[in-house]
Amino acid sequence: MGISIYIILSGALGVLIGAVLAGLIIKNNSKKIEDEAREKARSLVREAEITAEGVKKDKILEAKEKYLKLKTDFEEEVGKKKNILITNENKLKQREQILSKEMEQIKRKEAELDSKKENLNAQLHAVQVRKDELDKVTHQRITDLEKVALLTREEAREQLVEMLKDEAATKASSHIKDILDQAKLSATKQAKKIVLDTIQRTATEHAIENCVSVFNIESDDVKGKIIGREGRNIRALEAATGVEIVVDDTPEAIIISGFDPVRREIARLSLHRLVQDGRIHPARIEEVVAKTEKNIDEEIIEIGERTCIDLGIHGLHPELIKMVGRMRFRSSYGQNLLQHSREVAKLCATMAAEMGFNAKMAKRAGLLHDIGKVYPEEAELPHAILGMELAKKYKEHPEVINAIGAHHDEIEMTSMLSPIVQACDAISGSRPGARREIMDSYIKRLKDLEELALSFEGVNKCFAMQAGRELRVMVDADNVSDTTAGNLSFEISQKIEKEMQYPGQIKITVIREMRSVNYAK
Repeated sequence: MGISIYIILSGALGVLIGAVLAGLIIKNNSKKIEDEAREKARSLVREAEITAEGVKKDKILEAKEKYLKLKTDFEEEVGKKKNILITNENKLKQREQILSKEMEQIKRKEAELDSKKENLNAQLHAVQVRKDELDKVTHQRITDLEKVALLTREEAREQLVEMLKDEAATKASSHIKDILDQAKLSATKQAKKIVLDTIQRTATEHAIENCVSVFNIESDDVKGKIIGREGRNIRALEAATGVEIVVDDTPEAIIISGFDPVRREIARLSLHRLVQDGRIHPARIEEVVAKTEKNIDEEIIEIGERTCIDLGIHGLHPELIKMVGRMRFRSSYGQNLLQHSREVAKLCATMAAEMGFNAKMAKRAGLLHDIGKVYPEEAELPHAILGMELAKKYKEHPEVINAIGAHHDEIEMTSMLSPIVQACDAISGSRPGARREIMDSYIKRLKDLEELALSFEGVNKCFAMQAGRELRVMVDADNVSDTTAGNLSFEISQKIEKEMQYPGQIKITVIREMRSVNYAK
């Protein structure tokens, strides 16, 4: 145990000695490190001082260089401005020299002008003296003349003025008369030339409307089918269309007679369809005629559109196009209205072009000038005024409206198109053989005859036949009895005798047909 304590103590003493030695070593090392750090700090301070001194010297040198450069630039700028000032001073001196020379010249010219002015004053004085002398002599001569002529100066002047006025008026009136005569002669020649050129350049056919149409057939065997058993087919066709069908010995032809072109056209087209179909009996005839009446409106529109295309007229209202097509089935004094209007349109275009006016507008006015004649409703206005109202309604050009209304002098002409349309209408209507006055009055008499019969109650349809010698009246079987039909025929005949004038006699036939229709379903 004593050894163990000794060993422990010896170990502790050794550790203590080691610790002391280690502390001494560490202390010596710390002092050494501190001395080295102080030495490094001093060296860094010395290096920083040396570097700062070098930077300071560089900045001072740089500042001196900038100063010298600025100084040099300033001296150069000052030198340039000084040179400019010197140059400007030299220019001013030169200008002063030039101005002084010019002033000297001006002074010399002023002196010359003063000299000339003095000479002029002297000349004016001499002229004034001479004028005064002449005035005295003139006054003396006038006084002597007044004494001789026994007239004052004012009286002589008045007489002279009056004489000159009379002479000038005589010469002026003579000159004006010569100018007017020459102008009238030239205008007449020019007008005749334009009209003749227009007529010669417009080659149109004379389309005279007749009251018959010819329907061609392939063989005479078809005539028997058209007539039907005991003539029932032909009677049904005449009753449905309002025309007279004449089947005679004329080979391969049937005559359709009627004053209304629309009815004749309906009858012709219906016959054409019936012959092509082959089925010809009263029921089929009525069916085909009803369809044809509907299709005729489409044909009228097609005719109007084709006419506008042929004449190069665009932008026409659809209602006006329909009326243009309706002209195809209307005649004026025997002259087909559509052919007449086409001819007037072409004449107007040619004449307007010759005179330097708008040819397209003139052509439009020429086509529409008789549009009032095909107005669908009866009107008491003249056809020119009615056509003007229609053109105004469908927004035509004011010059076209005036030309339509003024072509028969119902209104005042306000544009140059109006006399052109009036002249061309007269040219078209006055061609030899173009019109027949009797035809128009004949058609009017037949229309009045039909309208008179239609004014009675219960009348559905009415057709004037046999050139107005027969009147066929279709009545409603539900409202008119057999007895009433006989009385109606008598009343119509009495009214015709009182209100109308006609040659020969008129046969009034009242047709009352009873039909009962039912359908089996």
